[in-house]
Amino acid sequence: MSDARPNFFDFDMTKMFADFRFRPFDVEAIWAAQRRNLEAFSQVNQLVVEGVQAVARRQIELTRETFEGFSILLRDIAQPVSPEDRIAKNTDYAKQMLEKGVNHGREVVSIAAKAGADAAEVLHKRATEGLDEIRATACKTAA
Repeated sequence: MSDARPNFFDFDMTKMFADFRFRPFDVEAIWAAQRRNLEAFSQVNQLVVEGVQAVARRQIELTRETFEGFSILLRDIAQPVSPEDRIAKNTDYAKQMLEKGVNHGREVVSIAAKAGADAAEVLHKRATEGLDEIRATACKTAA
């Protein structure tokens, strides 16, 4: 005796509603709209993943640059110089690192903001299209 039960996710709602015609709603139009919604969400997810990857790549590059700069600083510290020169070099290095840190932070935030804006634009476009579809369907059923 088989213990196999039908999988709930194999159920096809379109077959169930294929012959069902409820006057105010066009079921096929609703299904088509939902497919477009899922396509938009898929596109948004792709944009978000690409944005996260771009941020991660850039952060890795910036971290490598920072360690290279730190290694140069350690080599300079090992050189015998007067205390005044050492203080001047260290303050110059600290100033450069502060400026680089702020610029790198801005750059990473800019990359993330662009990815977010691109994703939001896709959602905005789909939401506008969805509202236009509802209006068109309502006008069609009213006529």
